[in-house]
Amino acid sequence: MRASAPRRGSIANRNKVRVGIVGVGNCASSFVQGLSYYHDARGNEPVPGLMNAELNGYRIGDIEISAAFDVSASKVGHDVSEALLAPPNNTHRFSTVPWLGVRVERGPTLDGLGRYLRESIDESEEPEADVSDVLQRTRTDVLVSYLPVGSQRATEWYAERALEARCAFVNCIPVFIASNPTWQRRFEQQSLPLIGDDIKSQVGATIVHRALTNLLRQRGVRLDRTYQLNFGGNSDFQNMLERERLESKKKSKTQAVTSQLDVPLAAGDIHVGPSDYVPWLGDRKCAYIRMEATTFGGVPLNLELKLEVWDSPNSAGVVIDAVRCAKIGLDRRIGGALIGPSSYFMKSPPRQFTDDEAGRLTANFIRGEVEEEV
Repeated sequence: MRASAPRRGSIANRNKVRVGIVGVGNCASSFVQGLSYYHDARGNEPVPGLMNAELNGYRIGDIEISAAFDVSASKVGHDVSEALLAPPNNTHRFSTVPWLGVRVERGPTLDGLGRYLRESIDESEEPEADVSDVLQRTRTDVLVSYLPVGSQRATEWYAERALEARCAFVNCIPVFIASNPTWQRRFEQQSLPLIGDDIKSQVGATIVHRALTNLLRQRGVRLDRTYQLNFGGNSDFQNMLERERLESKKKSKTQAVTSQLDVPLAAGDIHVGPSDYVPWLGDRKCAYIRMEATTFGGVPLNLELKLEVWDSPNSAGVVIDAVRCAKIGLDRRIGGALIGPSSYFMKSPPRQFTDDEAGRLTANFIRGEVEEEV
């Protein structure tokens, strides 16, 4: 990471975190609801659901939605507060979002809609917006990508717009941007922070599977075989019925787990990934984890676990911290992939660490104690 000249608009925005959203789906809904729900959370109070009520002076109430982009006819042209309620969104509604005065603009479709999503989403007939211009006019600090899994071209297109508009970029999906040296270099050259790839939920299947894998390693137990099966009823699982779009997701989730091992498992001994779509579950996600291991004296150890969560709220608290870390990077004129925050918040960061080490690196970054090179 490197520091350089101040970013245009950074002085005007220094007390706020202005966030643009790509994809006004369930994850965006939970994120924006959270801004309302936790608006008055104080840094000196324990707050259920938040890892940090305050980060380097930034509270939840300092985060503002500045811009939003989608392709759905039920969302484009509407205020974000209305679009969050439009189908196929089906996540838990835990807070009322006031009128935000932020219109959802028409973004390009590219590969953002797969075969199954086209069955439930009608594309807007509005002309595409000049995304870079919208981001500049709205003084957006951080652009967050909530595109559907498998949106390779669309993710890269929006990363380009972030560079043009001089925004930090937080990539919440398994398209490899922050972990790609070329993209790292381009954001570094522009002195723009980059956090990615593929959001690691607060207490989701991946973080639990990683923690258990690391626990076995630390306690001298050899992991022999493991699987993680996930299914749910939101549009993300519907989209992943298209197996070609699932490849990057499986890779991201698998390497998040195997990175905790000293000796990698054979490909046939690990399976990590979504398995099916059950519409009546809505935004609930069920995960089944099995681990078969060898312990003292060659004696077997078997572990099975079921985890059920509301999928989108489970990611929102992490994104709330990620956008604030990205803004801290902007304030300090740091460009490139932020190693600590990426490793703590994401499944496929530029460098993998244990979660304890990633948390320590992130705390150091927030305090300004460590400036790491990629």
